[in-house]
Amino acid sequence: MSSISLPKKRCVSGPDSNPSSNRPSAYLPMGSVPSGPTKGMLKKGTESDLDEALYSRQLYVLGHEAMKQLQTCSVLVSGLWGLGVEIAKNIILGGVKAVTLHDQGNAQWADLSSQFCLQEEDIGKNRAEVSQPRLAELNTYVPISPYTGVLVEDFLSGFQVVVLTNAPLEDQLWVGEFCHSHGIKLVVADTRGLLGQLFCDFGEDMIITDSNGEQPLSAMVSMVTKESSGVVTCLDETPHGFESGDFVSFAEVQGMNELSGGTYPIEIKVLGPTFSICDTSNFSDYVRGSIVTQVKVPKKISFKSLQASLAEPDFVKMDFANSRPAQLHIDFQALHRFFAQHSRAPRPHNEEDAKELLTLAQAVNAQAPPAVQHDSLDEDLMWKLTYVAAGDLAPINTFAGGLAAQEVMKACSGKFMPVIQWLYFDALECLPEDKEALTEDKCLPSQNRYDGQVAVFGSDLQEKLGRQRCFLVSAGAVGCELLKNFAMIGLGCGESGAITIADMDTIEKSNLNQFLFQPWDVTKLKSDTAAAAVRQINPNMRMTSHQNHVGPDSEHVYNDDFFQSLDGVANALDNVEARMYVDCRCVYYHKPLMESGTLGTKGNVQVVIPFLTESYSSSHDPTEKSIPISTLKNFPSATEHTLQWARDEFECLFKQPAENVNQYLTDSNFMEQTLRLGGIRPLQVLEALQRSLVLQRPWTWADCVTWAYHHWHTQYSSNIQQLLLRFPPNKLTSSGAPFWSWPKRCLHLLIFDVSNSLHLDYVMAAANLFAQTYGLKGSQDRTTVTTLLFLQVSVYAPNSGFKTHVSDQELQHTNAFVDYRRLALKAMLPSPKKLRGFKMFPINFEKEDDSNFHMDFIVAASSLLAENYNILPADRPKSKLIAGRIAPAIATTKAAVVGLVCLELYKVVQGHQQLESYKNSFINLALRFFSLSEPRSPPRHQCYKQAWTLWDRFEVRGLPNGEEMTLQQFLEYFKTEHKLEITMVCQGVSTLYFFCMPPNKLKERLNQPMTEIMSVSKRKLGPCVRTLVLDLCCNDDCGEDVEVPYVRYTIR
Repeated sequence: MSSISLPKKRCVSGPDSNPSSNRPSAYLPMGSVPSGPTKGMLKKGTESDLDEALYSRQLYVLGHEAMKQLQTCSVLVSGLWGLGVEIAKNIILGGVKAVTLHDQGNAQWADLSSQFCLQEEDIGKNRAEVSQPRLAELNTYVPISPYTGVLVEDFLSGFQVVVLTNAPLEDQLWVGEFCHSHGIKLVVADTRGLLGQLFCDFGEDMIITDSNGEQPLSAMVSMVTKESSGVVTCLDETPHGFESGDFVSFAEVQGMNELSGGTYPIEIKVLGPTFSICDTSNFSDYVRGSIVTQVKVPKKISFKSLQASLAEPDFVKMDFANSRPAQLHIDFQALHRFFAQHSRAPRPHNEEDAKELLTLAQAVNAQAPPAVQHDSLDEDLMWKLTYVAAGDLAPINTFAGGLAAQEVMKACSGKFMPVIQWLYFDALECLPEDKEALTEDKCLPSQNRYDGQVAVFGSDLQEKLGRQRCFLVSAGAVGCELLKNFAMIGLGCGESGAITIADMDTIEKSNLNQFLFQPWDVTKLKSDTAAAAVRQINPNMRMTSHQNHVGPDSEHVYNDDFFQSLDGVANALDNVEARMYVDCRCVYYHKPLMESGTLGTKGNVQVVIPFLTESYSSSHDPTEKSIPISTLKNFPSATEHTLQWARDEFECLFKQPAENVNQYLTDSNFMEQTLRLGGIRPLQVLEALQRSLVLQRPWTWADCVTWAYHHWHTQYSSNIQQLLLRFPPNKLTSSGAPFWSWPKRCLHLLIFDVSNSLHLDYVMAAANLFAQTYGLKGSQDRTTVTTLLFLQVSVYAPNSGFKTHVSDQELQHTNAFVDYRRLALKAMLPSPKKLRGFKMFPINFEKEDDSNFHMDFIVAASSLLAENYNILPADRPKSKLIAGRIAPAIATTKAAVVGLVCLELYKVVQGHQQLESYKNSFINLALRFFSLSEPRSPPRHQCYKQAWTLWDRFEVRGLPNGEEMTLQQFLEYFKTEHKLEITMVCQGVSTLYFFCMPPNKLKERLNQPMTEIMSVSKRKLGPCVRTLVLDLCCNDDCGEDVEVPYVRYTIR
């Protein structure tokens, strides 16, 4: 390893500030020598007071241990242009110990293109000092301090991680050597127009505790052989998912005790459906059972210094179809030489500078070690790089800032696999498809906030961006990032432009890790707050905020006029159903759609272009496998089963009964509708009403405690005894195998113990929730509740005639039979008149409030069931994740995904027509995995010789001559114009015409105008409805069925 001898207080020397330089150095010399951050600085976010409500979604990505490590790391971010401020934003939201912002330069007009902390009035002020108060608002737990002095070794030694952005190569090298030799982790990031570079050096002894962040895999074992490399066979239901080199442990083994008794993880080799382990030839015989679980074994990784890695680089590839990191490695070094000689970037589309940079690149290549030297350089790539290098783009910085910030978190926590060691990326396909469209004069600066963007795309695109009218659906974390980028690039900021945002939700504390929301915004509307915040970034933003759910119920708002006025739509939704709805609307109105989503460190982007690509709905992810009801009710075998059971129990105890009672008391048709339900559902509803209104109605707090106490015995003792009566531990199946064999777990009943905190937790939570449903006052006094619990519970006698369902098929068979005699319960219910004024209070599950007993009940109920079945219980965080259906989220992934979305947006606004210009993306920052692929074209269908796709349709004007078309005319139109004989016409689920209709009805309908026939669909056609969608079944002129597009029938 080479090293550089440095003076103890060496200063970083950089180019002097130059007004003509679009990116002056952050390293201007000053006379004072600073001191590093105080070692004993008060750490607001200590382990003991980790704000789980604030970091809840990130905790499910990183885990508590990684969060603790983050809170011990002070980070220096040097260079506060757009990239530096993006990195700082993400790590501040992530919750590191402290962040120091370093920059010696002053803000210039070009900085406003991507530096969201700067305003026009900040021109001429120091970037770090201006950014500090605005970044400090993001997370009050993270102290933020500006530093405008010189970087010296004493100062650097106070940080655990140093981040250099857009720094001269000379400075990168000496800082890199110092950090490498002193155990300080280094991240170097650089963006130039549409290109970016990332380098990581985490030292020679970096320990990775978890390389992928996934939950450890588990599988149920059916057999283990005795041989020199024992072969493990898993149950056939699902693949085990292990890979060679994984380490595993065994638990609950019956026989072969040596496996479960070992304290060491065992390395495996995958053989296909089976895998081999250690030498088992001398082990005892395997009988049955056991669970094999993946063990995360820490890995040691050794990084080279920046100096050594420049000569012998390791690359992470971004785009496998168009990956060119080796040449970009040369090109960026050439750029550094150009900067060093001219103190500026190459001028946009300037041939003189382009030729000079090409000469420099050839010189760098000639001097490069053999490992990185090229026989010849791609000159076209070099010219494009030169043309855009002066640019500063918010989307590129957002993407690169997400990646770099994630590497900082990896350096701090040891969680996830870091970049080893270079990552280069470019988005040159964003440039105009017409190579002659841009000239130097169109890319000159004009002293406005978009100069950095104009340097890449020219002034014409800037004007076009300002005219765009876009619809953003949702103001969640992705929506906020999108809005920030819209503001930076000037989307919809022109006189005729507009951004409409729709979100009906209010801000919760867990939303404060979203960029635009502050603590004082809690309980405010997301859409209004986000719109106001983004206007602070760019006052020219033309925003309209709505509080509507975007769906069929709001089509009177988002109607034909609204969609036809749009240039595009961006989704920031968190559920598939809503995404598919918006996608269908975009297909119908022929509007581009930018679709994206994140889950923890994973993210995806899909661009939908009319007539060019398939739509979001064209393909679907595999449906998640649901848990069988019989498994949840009688045979849970995993932690997830117990938590889902507890969640269902919450609904069945504290929400559904109260809702049914209120409907019974207020809706005169409720009883009639209930009796029409299928299976045993009527009986279940009536029994629940009787319990709520008669048998179990409480009048005092003590009654609620008694109910909770008895219900505990019902669920964890009585029901267990009943199940054991039907299926005793020694029961055999018809084939002679043990009934209680994997995946079934033999259970045991529990004995209530008032001194057991878990038992008391259940009673406290259940009693308080039960009291809430009746409007009674609860209590948190555990001593009083303990006193009330000295009650006598009658001895339960299991019913030998009771039927327990082994499978869902048995359960469905039972549901087909109803004992109508027991519907006499109806007569036993008190009439609504006798209960006038009484109502119950249904409880909607809320996971965020730790004082409302909701999660207390879930944790206690699931843990007790887990104890019944000898299942490992979940802790509170995991219980909240699963039962609360929380989507893990982290700011870094959302930033990276939004950056990719906005790069596609450049192409959409320019009107790119080549499919290969667009990129669908899938990323996983935990694995530094990036897949950028060409979108798929829409499937093509054939009608006669005419090809059509999902974007095509029949356009039919319903009023061709002032009078509306009748059904007969509609049928004749298709026969004459398209040689199609229509056999069926449908609107939605309603059939308007079918050739086999009864003759009288058919004759009547044929002479009716089309809109009159719509009455069968029971859909009122409001004044805002201008078109209708009709689906056809047709025969061709040979009488064969033929698939055809839908009909857009215009009525106004």
